[in-house]
Amino acid sequence: MISVEQAKQFINQYIQALPPIKLPLDQAFHKLLAEDIYAPIDLPAFAQAGMDGYAFCFEENKTEYRIIGEVAAGDDVQLTLQPGEAVRIFTGAAVPMGADTVIMQEKTDVRGSILILKDENIKKGQNYRFAGSDIQKGKLAVKAGYLVTPAIAGFLAALGLDQVTVFSSPSVAILVTGDELQRVGEPLSFGQIYEANSYSLRAALHSMGITSVFIHVVPDDLQQLEKCINEAMKLSDMLLITGGVSVGDHDHTLDALLQSGFKIIFHGVRQKPGKPLLFGMKGSKPVFGLPGNPSSVLTCFYQYVYPAIAQLMKRDVKLESTSAIIQTDYQKPTGITHFLRAELLDGNVNIRKGQESYRLESFAYADAFIVLPEEVTQVNAGDQVIVQKIPY
Repeated sequence: MISVEQAKQFINQYIQALPPIKLPLDQAFHKLLAEDIYAPIDLPAFAQAGMDGYAFCFEENKTEYRIIGEVAAGDDVQLTLQPGEAVRIFTGAAVPMGADTVIMQEKTDVRGSILILKDENIKKGQNYRFAGSDIQKGKLAVKAGYLVTPAIAGFLAALGLDQVTVFSSPSVAILVTGDELQRVGEPLSFGQIYEANSYSLRAALHSMGITSVFIHVVPDDLQQLEKCINEAMKLSDMLLITGGVSVGDHDHTLDALLQSGFKIIFHGVRQKPGKPLLFGMKGSKPVFGLPGNPSSVLTCFYQYVYPAIAQLMKRDVKLESTSAIIQTDYQKPTGITHFLRAELLDGNVNIRKGQESYRLESFAYADAFIVLPEEVTQVNAGDQVIVQKIPY
């Protein structure tokens, strides 16, 4: 077995980012831009009114103007104002040639066709949006490496861009193994358990913006598992297998992967839970063999799969680490890293009851891991410990 640090180094060494792809803008959210984007137009493309009111050419000490028309947002009529003239105008409408100021309607009076200004503090250029005042045509709009956030998506849409080149999200196949598994919603026979790992893994993947997920439930049979692995890899960029990674008579994951042409990088990590963790590669496609117990699955996902997926998407995402004061004593043997489900509040951290790998209730209310390295054998209440926040 290898250490936690060695396992993470191996994964970092072997995982390579997926090639960039061009996607419709509405499918690019939460993905990393793979190229610089330059503005194809001025934004705004024309001088606009900043609010509902009246547009005119500002003249010092002049308070009366003759209204000659009206311009609404979307009108394609291009007016030209002479000195002393004004138009009724609405937010976002094109300001006529010759106008340089917009006064809000609440600070005016209108008598017939005469506009009377009632704002003593009006200044030239007020409420007037110059063409290109947000960004000028040809200027760098967004640099490569930025995440497509809601604001960036809106900015690019305002520039008229309907496609962008991004680092894509991986498609992921989840193979859940075990003769004892029963589908949720069906009655349980004696000796059966409900299959839950695919639900937690799919939810964790969705929280990362990954929606291309294929799930297969496979019995404890070497030939069927090998066949399913080969089929799944045709459709996916990453394979997650839960169960069958130990050395029992019914544990076939290692053999099935070897027969399917995978190179096993490591099998077994000095940690608890999740000691039988397996990582391998076939070409550029990674596989993680996760233990079958539900808390081991989720622990290994956040410690190893989560950063590996981020690396596939060329994102620098890791669990946020901090330190906190542990509230209870805890003992462990040397030579093994412990990941303890815990609750973090105001700089204090509590170990959740029920740390066994088969118990999921303790995970359901945990928001952090306490990380106790190999060399640590005991911590006492009041000690500072390393804490990683779970990215729910």
